Amino acid sequence: RDLHSFPTRRSSDLVVVGAILNRVEKPARYIGSELGMCEKDPDGRLRFAFAFPDLYEIGMSYMGLQILYNLINKHEEFYCERVFEPAPDMARLMRSEKLPLFTLETKTAVHSMDVLGFTLQYEMSFTNIANILNLAGIPLMSKDRTENFPLVIAGGPCAYQPEPLADMIDVFLIGDGEALLPAFLKRVADAKAAGIDKVSFLKDICAMTGIYVPSFYEPVYNDDGTLSRYRRLFDGAPEKTERAVLDSIEDVDFPTELMIPYIETVHDRAVVEMFRGCTRGCRFCQAGMIYRPVRERKPETIKKLAGDQLKSTGYDELSLLSLSTSDYSRFEELTTTLMKDCAAENVALSLPSLRLDTFSFNVLNEIQKYRKSGLTQLPDRKSVV
Repeated sequence: RDLHSFPTRRSSDLVVVGAILNRVEKPARYIGSELGMCEKDPDGRLRFAFAFPDLYEIGMSYMGLQILYNLINKHEEFYCERVFEPAPDMARLMRSEKLPLFTLETKTAVHSMDVLGFTLQYEMSFTNIANILNLAGIPLMSKDRTENFPLVIAGGPCAYQPEPLADMIDVFLIGDGEALLPAFLKRVADAKAAGIDKVSFLKDICAMTGIYVPSFYEPVYNDDGTLSRYRRLFDGAPEKTERAVLDSIEDVDFPTELMIPYIETVHDRAVVEMFRGCTRGCRFCQAGMIYRPVRERKPETIKKLAGDQLKSTGYDELSLLSLSTSDYSRFEELTTTLMKDCAAENVALSLPSLRLDTFSFNVLNEIQKYRKSGLTQLPDRKSVV
């Protein structure tokens, strides 16, 4: 697409970005229009900005984005659009040109969206959240945002320890996003249609499983400055927030038609989630605690998802996603079959997160026959001992 004519101004909410794209490194970070991108008429739909608080190349490598983007956009009443942290050169130009941060799908200013949702994958991205809000022209603190600004939510593994961001985020979603996010957005859409104000809406939804509204709680400290407890400021708020958990992932929708970036990303390959959770229970592992219990997909399901995804994307590498790949109950059966299928199509098979104490030497013998396959062994404390 000709960058000079890239977007035209379609409404007061749209941001004209074409004029500055030839002045930044990797303009494909900001143009959208990838193969697999969802295009809808935004009018009459609840508009959700899915924000990954890091560069495009990193965010587009996150399979959770593809999963939730696909799941939300299958609902006709929602439109999920993407937002990423602009690189420093783009951020400087946006500030100098007074251009607010925009979504990739429609180039709409983020402050005009209904909901802005951050995925919290690692703590080092927290400062990027502040930068994104600043570039979008959205007040940093929740208490300073009026009804004219989007509802700011956050989820992901770091949402299990939400307090560092408690003053900035309106609602934390804790647990499996496939179960929680569409139901939450439906409640937002219903409240918007009914004209319910923000505070009343938060009081209405705070008792939902997996919902934590930090403004309804106040920390109480001991004399030595350590945290004693949290005092509820609203009687309807629960004493504890229970995470939302899927009973099974076998029948949960998993994308096979992915968005394909124009530029190389950190993980540029097809990915299929084998199972969620971990049986090990290592106390030093955050993921092993928060993603339990173990829920597996059947080998037949994994093979079908992998085949459909490779066919629709054209990727020449397939990776199996899990916390500990070799702990899959039918690991040897699945991987040897996939290796043969991948070899026939000249596709590399990547086996990450293998444990030394459960690794199959039959798999090693098979993988040596095919030079394009690879594996990653990650010794932990038990393996080293």
